Amino acid sequence: MTDLDIDLVLVSVDGSEESHEAVDYAIAVAAEYGASVHALYVLDEDVVRAIDHGVVDEDDVADDTEAFTDSVARRAEAAGIPHSNSIAYGFSTEVKTVHPGSVVLDTAEELESDFIVVPREPVSGDPGEVLGKAAEYVLLYASQPVLSV
Repeated sequence: MTDLDIDLVLVSVDGSEESHEAVDYAIAVAAEYGASVHALYVLDEDVVRAIDHGVVDEDDVADDTEAFTDSVARRAEAAGIPHSNSIAYGFSTEVKTVHPGSVVLDTAEELESDFIVVPREPVSGDPGEVLGKAAEYVLLYASQPVLSV
């Protein structure tokens, strides 16, 4: 078996229940390897379009994402795990190649993450649940080990 050298675990989240579970796994992996955790909150197409059209206030979206990432911070701190977070648009009206899977992989490369945790959600159609669609893409194209939960 190969020993893994993991310094940073990237966990993609979208505020769903499955995202909370993915965070728990990311913290457990980080604890096992003495790594830190970075939570990437990915905004879906409906939210991005609503912000672009002024239907949804970007500050309200920021408040919602901050509440989720605060919960990640509390859990990581309770486990003694260093943590960080960021928010990304998982869709672009200008760039065709921007989609949730590519955003996760691009962020993983930018941060030089060593491990990725991605929730594999049932695609229920609920607004905001974007990562279920991205999990397979990340599994196929990631250069890092991936845990899909």
